[in-house]
Amino acid sequence: MAKPPFSLEGYKIPDAAEEQGRPYDEREANRAWENFLTFGDAKRENSLVRGVIEESWQRSIKSGVNARSRGSSLIASPDDLYELRLKNDDLLGSSARTFRRVAEVLGDAATMLVITDRNGVVLDVGGDQRTIDAGHDIRLEVGAAWGETVTGTNGIGTALVTGKPVHVHAAEHFSEGIKAWTCVGSPIRSPIDGSIIGIIDFSGPQAIFHRHNVALAVIAANHIELALSEKIRLERILLLEASISRMPGMGSADGVVILDRFGRVVHHNDMASARWRGIAQSRELSIGSQILPSSEGLLGKDLAEGLPEELREQRIEPLVVDGVVKGAMLVLASKPRTKPAASEMSPTARTALISAKDAIVGCSEALLDVVQKVERAALGRTAILLEGETGVGKELFASLIHAAGQKTGKEPFIAFNCGAVSKELLGGELFGHAPGAFTGATREGKAGRFEFANGGVLSLDEIGEMPLDLQPYLLRVLEERAVYRLGDSKPRPVDVRLVASTNRNLKQEVAEGRFRKDLYFRIGVVKFTIPPLRERLGDIEILIDHFNRKFATTYNTQVLRFEADTMDLLRRYSWPGNVRELRNLVENLVLMTLTGVVTLRDLPEDFLESTPAEPKSGLPQTVHRATESEAEEIARFDDMERRAIERAVANAGGNIAAAAEKLGLSRATLYRKLHQYRSRT
Repeated sequence: MAKPPFSLEGYKIPDAAEEQGRPYDEREANRAWENFLTFGDAKRENSLVRGVIEESWQRSIKSGVNARSRGSSLIASPDDLYELRLKNDDLLGSSARTFRRVAEVLGDAATMLVITDRNGVVLDVGGDQRTIDAGHDIRLEVGAAWGETVTGTNGIGTALVTGKPVHVHAAEHFSEGIKAWTCVGSPIRSPIDGSIIGIIDFSGPQAIFHRHNVALAVIAANHIELALSEKIRLERILLLEASISRMPGMGSADGVVILDRFGRVVHHNDMASARWRGIAQSRELSIGSQILPSSEGLLGKDLAEGLPEELREQRIEPLVVDGVVKGAMLVLASKPRTKPAASEMSPTARTALISAKDAIVGCSEALLDVVQKVERAALGRTAILLEGETGVGKELFASLIHAAGQKTGKEPFIAFNCGAVSKELLGGELFGHAPGAFTGATREGKAGRFEFANGGVLSLDEIGEMPLDLQPYLLRVLEERAVYRLGDSKPRPVDVRLVASTNRNLKQEVAEGRFRKDLYFRIGVVKFTIPPLRERLGDIEILIDHFNRKFATTYNTQVLRFEADTMDLLRRYSWPGNVRELRNLVENLVLMTLTGVVTLRDLPEDFLESTPAEPKSGLPQTVHRATESEAEEIARFDDMERRAIERAVANAGGNIAAAAEKLGLSRATLYRKLHQYRSRT
């Protein structure tokens, strides 16, 4: 037997007296409202009004809400709304099923469903389409703010303030323009700390009100909370599984604290509680405690830097699930750890290290693994070889090695490209030269890059371009830790850390006699391969967002939005030019895209020509082409219509009625199309 969509069993339904107080009388409620606006007293002449309503009216008047307004006056911009929806992705995902089930219960009742964030900004709407269309008249729509300080007494804002389910019936609203509506709001609470994270609201014409609507809102909120709890439980299991691989090397008496992507505690063992009391006495260790700062569910790159001061010396590592950082593991060691090199850094050096790590954008497991290993290798003094395709960012890793290995922050970093100068000049540039050592040499002589890098790091890019006859000189410098200027027999001691980079296969170059075997083994004592972008799962979207915001700031333009098809194509592209190619593409789009929304037609032609086609089905090719052509035609028409609507609304200064008249559409139809296109973005 199928279970009913909802059951009242186990839920506390607000008592009639508690929820409704005296019976609702519209004339009395209106008289109370007029008295309140005139005299500041809703109960003058024994007018009937509930206490929860009068208290909300008092707050509304103190907040400066216009009692004659027609709904919300604050609408989030498309970019802000995108960020809000992203930030509340868990809430929206967990409420989707409940939305559908409530819609089935309500049937064709003239009711719209609303989900808001913790501040009362509408994130999503559903239910009866006619009621949704009518909601545009009072700006009860996606992106609108419905907190009490904006719109006065209403089911959303008042439920946020009181923290309880509340219904506001018709004349009980503070703003005159929404008195034809009734609404029921119920808070949705975080399963972790019990804080309000949103509101579910049922709104419609005043005739829809029934006491059971309050019960339905309470049950719907509970179902969303249950879905959130299940999601958190599954994420917790994945984090615990990810932490197992980090356990080797830990002592049995070490305390372990698992943090989610919001920096909150989701698990800790008994030893952690014991260690915590001796380390961080000023704060409590409990499930839901915020330990790390998090921006919209994204932990910072330097986890240790985000820890409270008293925990900075403890070990903390990222936990990666499906190629994305989903949390962190904090280890409270039973024995004091040897201080890492970073703790001996000066403030200048530490700042430089943070900047170097921030410059490497991405959170894929492949990338983070290399970053972690490179940081560890940087604590030594041996040469490091960085291998990788063109454009993967080898120069950023060379900078990271320099930053992670310095102490004062004043150690030099000298970068030189071996393929950027002629063979004749390369030796003098690297090793320097004595006066008159060769034709064109300066009379005074000149120091080379090795001497300039003394005490720091020399980064040699394109090391594979170094001529064979110069390679023995480089090997000698590395072995003797002294440099001989060309034409001079005097050794000059140098303390230089060499970081060599190449996009060639040096092992193959050695086999074919183009690179010395002894030099290869000397510079490749520690060797890292920087992963190409196509192997960095999840980093393409992060890099696009990073460069999008960076170039929008540089060129003082709006941040672009990418259509789903466009983003899907960018994910499938092989990126032969890696991060450099992606960076250049985004810069091009920021400069050339006029609408603020990147479609497939905005991508450069040469990019589209080199992009692999969507995997085909088993249908005959002629049939597939016809289907694809039709789909493109429909998509083109939809895009033209959307652009025309957006332009008409913009030209009308946001006046929907004027825009509808200009387009020859009814206002309801225009509202429906606006909602349709917004839901796709």
